Order: sequence, then C-alpha cells, then structure tokens
Amino acid sequence: MAAELQYDDRMSNADALMWVIEKDPLLRSTITGVALLDRPPDREVFTDVWDRASRLVPRLRQRVVSHPFSVAPPRWEIDPGFDLGYHVRYVRSPGAGSMRDVLNIAQPLAMQGFDRARPLWEVVVVDGLADGRCAVLLKLHHSMTDGVGFVNMAMAFFDLERDGWKQRGPMPDEPQGSIPSLARRFVGGLGHEIREVEGSGRRLAGAVLSTLAATGRDPVEAWRQVTGTAASIARTMAPATEPLSPVMTGRSLGRHFDVLDVALDDLKAAAKAVDGRVNDAFVAATVGGLGRYHRRQGSSADALRMQMPVNIRHGDSEVAGGNQFAPVRFQVPLDIGDPGRRMRAVHGLVSQVRAEPALGLAAPIAGVLYRLGTSLSTAAFQTMMRGVDFVTSNVPGVAVPVYFAGSRVESVYPFGPNAGAALNLSLFSCTDQANIGVAMDSAAVTDPDSLMDCLRDAFGEVCAVGR
Repeated sequence: MAAELQYDDRMSNADALMWVIEKDPLLRSTITGVALLDRPPDREVFTDVWDRASRLVPRLRQRVVSHPFSVAPPRWEIDPGFDLGYHVRYVRSPGAGSMRDVLNIAQPLAMQGFDRARPLWEVVVVDGLADGRCAVLLKLHHSMTDGVGFVNMAMAFFDLERDGWKQRGPMPDEPQGSIPSLARRFVGGLGHEIREVEGSGRRLAGAVLSTLAATGRDPVEAWRQVTGTAASIARTMAPATEPLSPVMTGRSLGRHFDVLDVALDDLKAAAKAVDGRVNDAFVAATVGGLGRYHRRQGSSADALRMQMPVNIRHGDSEVAGGNQFAPVRFQVPLDIGDPGRRMRAVHGLVSQVRAEPALGLAAPIAGVLYRLGTSLSTAAFQTMMRGVDFVTSNVPGVAVPVYFAGSRVESVYPFGPNAGAALNLSLFSCTDQANIGVAMDSAAVTDPDSLMDCLRDAFGEVCAVGR
C-alpha cells in the first residue's frame, strides 16, 4: 500500500535532539494514538500481526544506544532481548466502557517515560467497550518517526480487507543485528562526525560560491537574500519564555485527553469557500475555540503563540523513516470574529512561515543545537518552547477503509506531545472523518469541558462557511 520506508542505523540530529531534551520532562516527545475498532481482534491474530510488523519494520525491534565518549547521535540497534509480550498488552475497560474510560487509561500511559533499554513503543488493547467495540492504544517516541512517517509505517499492519491478514504469506525472518564493541562504536561515531563536517563544508562552500556568483550579478539582491536568511534564523530561534495567554499559564506533567469528530467534507468545503486548505480551516477553528474559551474565562487576550510542524519531505525523503519536519512558531490573532476572515488570515500567516528561508536549514540548525550538549540543548529548547500556547498538527491519514487483525478501524485519534505548550490539537483524517485529539496540560487548562464546548462551537461555525 506504500513505498518501503528507508531507515538509517543512526539517529538524525533532529531525532537525537528530541531524545536528549527529555532531560526536562515537560519536553517529552511521546506520541499517543487511540484507534477504535468495530470489534475486538483475536488475540493470537493481533499478536501475530505485530510480530510480522516488527520483522518488516526493523525500527520496531531496535533500541537506542549511545556512546559515552562520542558526540555523534545515538545508534539504532536490534534489541537482543526483544520481547513482544512486553510491547503488546491487553486490559479490560473499567466502568461502562465509554470513550472517557478509554481516554482515562491513555492519559497516564502517555506521560510515563519509556524503558530506554527497549524499543520505544507500546500497545495496549482495551476490550469491554460499549457496543462490542475495542480500542487500541499505541504509544511511541517521536524520535522513531513523525506523523507522515507513521502512516507509512502503519501499512505494515493495516489491510484493505477484513480477512487480509490471512493473505500475508509466510512469516518473514527476524531482522538480524550485531552488538558492536565500544571501540567499534567510537570509530563509527568518529566516522559519522567526519562525514558530517565534510558534508557541512561542501554545503557551506556551495552557499558561498552561490552567494559570490549572485553578488556579481546583482549585489543588492544577494545582500537581501543573506540578510533575509539571517533574520529568518533569528526568528526561528528567538526566545519566548512566557506564554501570551493570561489564562493557560500553568505547566505540569498531568494530561487530560479529549476528542472531536468533524466531517472531513465539511472542512474541505469551508476551506474551498475561501480558496484555502483543510489546515487553514482546522487552525482557524482551533483559534476560534481558544478565543471563545479566553472570553469565557474573562480574558481579553489579543493573540496566542502557536507551533506547527511543517513537512519538509521531498524527493528521496518521501520514503525516509525518522522525522522530516521543521517546527515553526508564530502569533495568531484572537480578535477576528468572522470565520471566513479568520481562515484567510490563517492562510496568510501559514503561507508566510512556510516560506521562511530557515526551513531549508532545519538539518544544519539541528546539528548545531545537538552538539551543544544535553544541558545546553535542553536549555535552548526551554527558552523557545515555554512561551508556546498551543500546538497544532494535521496528518493526512487513510482515505479508504482499513482493517487491523480482522477488525475494521473506525477512527484514529492522535495525541501529540505538548512540548511545553498548554495543549496540542492533532488531526488525523480517517476515510470521511477528521479525528482530532486534544491533549491538555491539566495545570494550564483548568476547565477542559468548557474548552471542548468552545472548540465544538468554533468548528461548527467554520464548517458552516462552506454550506
């Protein structure tokens, strides 16, 4: 169903940054997904599907291994003691088996740290839900992949037919891997760093030659490009230690999860009405809901600071594992009441940040930050992230019905990392629905029910633009 993903045996600089900045637990990079299935899968079949997936996607059997005397990013190495039984577990829902009961199980799971001696994922099957349904909770570390990469990874265990699992053929061989000695690790890390320096040198030389050539043709334009890039990097790295919201100021390790369902066609129609994109409608509705919430709390905030990942996959990186995104931060106004005008304003803001020259330098910037060392890297991210009010993420999911171990996937709710923000709203499109997971910091959002009411009203308001 998708091209085979390509995985490196060493973390990229961006992956490694997300790994080391967890020195501050508020910056944990855990992704949690809650999938609702139309019926509980057979346990033997479900376990077999994950066993097969772990053989097809070696990253699911790999752990992170660092070298104490190397500045190179950690390696991904096959866990010699890989235990599928640890990673796949089964529980029964308490209470009436409602969605709230499922989310109450997912919340603490999301905030528990990973066992760093094992592969960075866990699955919990929750049966006993109302109407005979079942939930599957998936927790994985963001350093493994981003949202787009996960959708491609998921093709290792999704089927297009209910009995598709029966047609998968013999079980693939287990992936093999050796355990290098400390000496080999050191030499490998040194070689990696030498290649990094050589690559950076070639890129720098190319940039210098390009600039010199441009200067000869048009010195004014060349200078404008240089200063524009420098200013873009400064904006990207600018400290923001205090949130703009006077209401959502607290930060903690507590989480409250909730969900929204919106008809995907309604979001598309609303976006089309203003010549925008689905993401414009999604962000505009989010901003509208947060504006309503602040007014209910008696606040007159003019703007909030949001963060959004920008997909930078292109060419060969379309099938690259790991993370291929650049985070951008920008302010969004809360005082635009008309939903159509708000979508147009969001479209303009997002178009502007997508054009930032610094996005093309995401990899070298990550390299510089990672090599500052864990303490300085963490401190740098703290100064940038503590002032973020909310995060949004929009992942194109599955456009056709899919099945998981013989059960139909009805919906998939993603809960992205807050990364120091008050809340994260992540959208995953599942056939004709936009499934939205809302991960709230319990100390920041003290009235979650009110916030969800405000968000529902705002999404309804935005969707009405397209009718």
